[in-house]
Amino acid sequence: MVGPVELVTPRLRLRQWRPDDLTACARMVADPEVMKFFPAPLSRAESDELAARCRSLIEERGWGFWAAELREAATFIGFVGLHIPSADLPFSPCVEVGWRLAREHWSRGYATEAATAALEFGFTTLGLGQIVSFTTLGNVRSQAVMHRLGMRRDPEPFEHPALPVGHPLRAHCLYRLDRNVWLDRARPQADAATSRSLPRNHGQPNG
Repeated sequence: MVGPVELVTPRLRLRQWRPDDLTACARMVADPEVMKFFPAPLSRAESDELAARCRSLIEERGWGFWAAELREAATFIGFVGLHIPSADLPFSPCVEVGWRLAREHWSRGYATEAATAALEFGFTTLGLGQIVSFTTLGNVRSQAVMHRLGMRRDPEPFEHPALPVGHPLRAHCLYRLDRNVWLDRARPQADAATSRSLPRNHGQPNG
């Protein structure tokens, strides 16, 4: 893969990070509500390090946690994409789909829209067999997005090894989506779109 990939949806653009994203990103990850299900809000230095790491991985692989912006306003709203977790998770190796959006952009369907594009890229371009997503048990908003993406929750939670034993966020739930399930769901939509685009002859003979 040559160069960073950019994904475009009806309302959003997922792209490589830019220096002018840093202030908005720092504001987002300092918001206690955004970071409610993470160990703690991040300082400006920690936020800049996170953005640099995301940018570096996209430079290296072509994909990752892309900066997400509104197409009409070119406004940074958060990050969405695919990632290979560094933690030694019970289901590693894996690729996860994830998102984090500034609070003023919640409840508008942006996470689902962007994550759908990331899943399509993962399954069609990267040829992944499965993509996962996970979050702490109390994060019902993210779990609702996972449901909308068609992901299925594993029956048993797991303990996230990056958090100490006894930490209130250590217990996580895991969602999975297999490529064949995604293809089966995407195929009727593609067939319907093709059917709508075909010319109609209204019963007249061909030729």
